[in-house]
Amino acid sequence: MPTTPPAPPTLRGRLARSLIATATCVSLLACASHAGSSPVNLTPLVATELQLRSARAPAHYANHPEAMAFASEWAKANGVAEQQVAAAIAGANKLERVIKLVTPAGKGFKKDWRSYRARFVEPVRLRAGQAFWRTNAQHLERAESEYGVPAWLIVGVIGVESLYGQHTGDFATLDVLSTLAFDFPKAHPKWATRQAFFRDELAAFLKLAAADDRKLEQWVGSYAGALGWPQFMPSSWQKFAVDFDGDGHIDLLQSQADVIGSVANYFKAFGWRTGMPTHYSVKVNKASPALPQLLAPDIVPSFTPQYLHSNGAALGKRALAHNDKLALVLLENAKGSPTYVAGTQNFYVVTRYNWSSYYALAVIDLGHAIESSLR
Repeated sequence: MPTTPPAPPTLRGRLARSLIATATCVSLLACASHAGSSPVNLTPLVATELQLRSARAPAHYANHPEAMAFASEWAKANGVAEQQVAAAIAGANKLERVIKLVTPAGKGFKKDWRSYRARFVEPVRLRAGQAFWRTNAQHLERAESEYGVPAWLIVGVIGVESLYGQHTGDFATLDVLSTLAFDFPKAHPKWATRQAFFRDELAAFLKLAAADDRKLEQWVGSYAGALGWPQFMPSSWQKFAVDFDGDGHIDLLQSQADVIGSVANYFKAFGWRTGMPTHYSVKVNKASPALPQLLAPDIVPSFTPQYLHSNGAALGKRALAHNDKLALVLLENAKGSPTYVAGTQNFYVVTRYNWSSYYALAVIDLGHAIESSLR
């Protein structure tokens, strides 16, 4: 993750102080894994507290040198028997489908904001979002009050991530993270960095699974290792998830209250500013010689509203009165002119969940559409 957020909340009873890892939304791709990481904190656990339950027989990674070296290092760092950890990792399968899914698209691929948006701001998600909002109105109101994060943003994220729990993924998390930790495709331009990220996530997942009664193979999620309704990566679960329903443990797989509180806590940790818009409309003069300079920072707010306005990115009165820097964000369309918005710091915060301007604007549009439909 790009920042160091506050200390994570309690996960479960006496393991609370042990289950601390660092790392992120992300993720990605079709599943909100959070793209970026910092080293996972391998604070030693007491051996009798750690139980990696698995009924699997040895599989692909049983004879994989790097995987077994990882198991040995993780076991030593956590003060547990190496045999137990090695047996758990040995049961992981290499998933060729996952490797294909994370391999970058070919050179002929073109981004298309309009078609991307249409995948998420559509009748099925709108109806599901309305039902989710009505069912969880009290939880959403409380989350907004406690964290300062608006209900529409929480609802928008959960809708894009998992269609309100309907699409959480069916890939065995142990298999996914082992595949990406030890066999990340070298065709990816950032394969070394991404492989290191997924090794950290595998380490975090083992700690997360050790605090739960489920066997390792019962944990399933996205093809990037994201879990539950909010599609948190394991390290994000440990860092940002909260027990919002007060039942003594965190459950992002079934507790809608915990999901809502955890998403709100995530955005608060990354600096959501209550009351600030996410973006403003902007009219861009494509002939402006300053346009390449304005687009260079991408989603990072870098220019005053007055500077944008004077250099080919015309803003309205509300945007010109914005008391902070803005980013000129470009979203390409396969046909016709591109779409531009002037993104605020809050737009940038939304991209901390998934580092994509397309993702961020889809979440924002879906959330606002659902909110408007309930009025």
